[in-house]
Amino acid sequence: MNQLDDSESTLRTTMAKALNLGMRRALTDDPKVLLMGEDIGSLGGVYRITEGLKGDFGAHRVRDTPLGEAGIVGTAVGMAMRGYRPVCEIQFDGFTFPAFNQITTQLAKMHARSDGDVPVPVTIRIPSGGVIGSVEHHSESPEALFAHTAGLRIVMPSTPQDAYWMIQQCISSPDPVIFLEPKRRYWLKGEVDLLRPTTEDPFTAQVVREGDQLTLVTWGPLVPVAMAVAEAAAQDGKSVEVVDLRSLSPIDFDTLEASVNRTGRMVVAHEAPVFGGLGAEIAARITDRCFYSLEAPVQRVGGYHLPYPPAGMEENYVPDLDRILDAVERAFAY
Repeated sequence: MNQLDDSESTLRTTMAKALNLGMRRALTDDPKVLLMGEDIGSLGGVYRITEGLKGDFGAHRVRDTPLGEAGIVGTAVGMAMRGYRPVCEIQFDGFTFPAFNQITTQLAKMHARSDGDVPVPVTIRIPSGGVIGSVEHHSESPEALFAHTAGLRIVMPSTPQDAYWMIQQCISSPDPVIFLEPKRRYWLKGEVDLLRPTTEDPFTAQVVREGDQLTLVTWGPLVPVAMAVAEAAAQDGKSVEVVDLRSLSPIDFDTLEASVNRTGRMVVAHEAPVFGGLGAEIAARITDRCFYSLEAPVQRVGGYHLPYPPAGMEENYVPDLDRILDAVERAFAY
C-alpha cells in the first residue's frame, strides 16, 4: 500500500503521482468521496492516475463504469444530490462531449435552480491538450466551451504542487468543478509540499516570474514554455512577468490588472484556438480595466481555427517558444 508518509513534508514527484496522492488524501479524509470512470479501477486509468486506489479503498469507492460519459456524469449528479462527492474521470478531452448535456444543463444549473438548496459537488477530471502523439479526438482543449456556462468552476494546474493541492481543494468545494489536467505535463517532476498549498484558494492566479515590462499570461501546459520565453526575452534585455492563471472560471482579473498596470503590455497564450478562446475574454477585460496603462494592444497566441491535426503535425499547431516570443516582440514594437 502506497500511503502518504506525513513524516516527510516535501517530496519530488511527477504531476501524475501528485494527482494520485491528492485523491488518496481526499478519499482518506472524507468517506463520501468516491472515484468513478472507465478503467480507473484495476487498470488505474489510461494514464495510471488512479493506480493502486481501488486496492486500497475498495471497488465501492473506486468504481469502474461502462463506456458511457453521459451515464458517468448523470450518475454523479444524482449521487451528489444524495450527499456524495463524486470525482469523475473522462479518459480523453474529446470524450467529454457525449456528456456535454449533463454538464451544462444539469450539473452547472442544479444549485441555482434549487435556490441554493441542492449543491452538486462533482469534480470532473479531464486530461486536456495535445503534443503527446495521440489520434483524433484525444487532444482537444475545451475550456472555452465550459467557461461560457455559468455555474461551473474550471481549473488547470501546471505543477505537481498545484496538482496535489488543487485536486483536494476542488473535491471539497461545494460547486461543480471541471478539473483540466495538462496531459503532456503528467510526467513533469517538481517539489510538492505536503503541508502547505500554493494558496488556500485554488481559483486565484499566481505570478510565477516577476517582470516589469510585459505580462505573459498562460495556464497549464504552456507555463513551462512561457518561462522559457521570459528567459529568452531577458537575454535580449526585456523583462517579462509570467502569470499562471490556474483558474479559467472564475478568472482572477485583479491579479492580471495589477500586473498590467505595472508592465503596460500583455500577451495571452493558450493551446486552444485563438478564435473564441479565453484569450479574447482576457484581452477585452484587461483593455477595459487597464486602458490608460496599456502601451500596446493585448496580443493573443493560440492554436489555429482548424480541427486538431494528426500527431505528426501537432507541433506546428500549438504555440511554441518562437510563436509566443514573436507576440512579445510585436507588443514591444509599439
